[in-house]
Amino acid sequence: MSSDKKVIFRSSWLPWVLIAPQGFIILAFFFWPAGQALLQSFQQSDAFGMSVQWSGLDNFADLWRDDTYLASFKTTALFSVLVAGLGISLSLVLAFFADRVVRGIWLYRSLLILPYAVAPVVAGVLWWFLFSPSVGVVAYVLEKWGIEWNILLNSTHAMTLIVIASVWKQIAYNFLFFLAGFQSIPKSLVEAAAIDGANVWQRFWTVQLPLLTPTTFFLLVVNTVYAFFETFGIVDATTKGGPGKDTAILVYKVYFDGFKAMDLGGSAAQSVVLMVIVISLTVLQFRYVERKVNY
Repeated sequence: MSSDKKVIFRSSWLPWVLIAPQGFIILAFFFWPAGQALLQSFQQSDAFGMSVQWSGLDNFADLWRDDTYLASFKTTALFSVLVAGLGISLSLVLAFFADRVVRGIWLYRSLLILPYAVAPVVAGVLWWFLFSPSVGVVAYVLEKWGIEWNILLNSTHAMTLIVIASVWKQIAYNFLFFLAGFQSIPKSLVEAAAIDGANVWQRFWTVQLPLLTPTTFFLLVVNTVYAFFETFGIVDATTKGGPGKDTAILVYKVYFDGFKAMDLGGSAAQSVVLMVIVISLTVLQFRYVERKVNY
């Protein structure tokens, strides 16, 4: 006998009523803004949107003639690789050690989860105060060690700051999934490897890590989207794209050109390009990276 349970609705309209609230939210907060951005990317309007003129592909053509916009691609690529790579790696290590703790494990888990409850802007402000060249404790210690730390003038220092803040903010999310992944691995497999003579690291590389590939793949997709979109608050609260435009990632440039420079058409075109990039990266990850996932 099959154990599958099927729900049969007596009326054909009830399923539509049940999904209507979520459908409305998706339509109102995703498809409608995305459609408006796509439409505005082919238009040229004044700062108040009172005068609208059809411009075709001129906004997109102007982007490729903008050196600062092309430079933001390199900045975003470096930033996203560092955030996703460091965030996943560090959280994997933390989850590995937390899974081995026997006493007081609730305390370690609670402390490691706390950063996820902090808003991105708050996280950016906290790390800015730590690394600020005038009042930052970390900057003061680095100066004592002979390192002249200045996030306002040094591009490498500014990039380091936003990467650290972004990784710290996301590491709790990654940690939760990795810890759940470790706990879902049958203990009998690990114990069998130990009986065969495998040490801790050999058991990790040959047994636990391969079984964590579905979790790792999921977090790779999530962290890529996080680095492209959700780090705007951190960048705005710390460097504001500076010094110069050296930390102006794509999502921050969309905001700056649209709300600061009041170039609504150009900003909309940038948002469309950014959306296409993220969708393409996600498709490529599912197309090629997922092949190495062991389910």
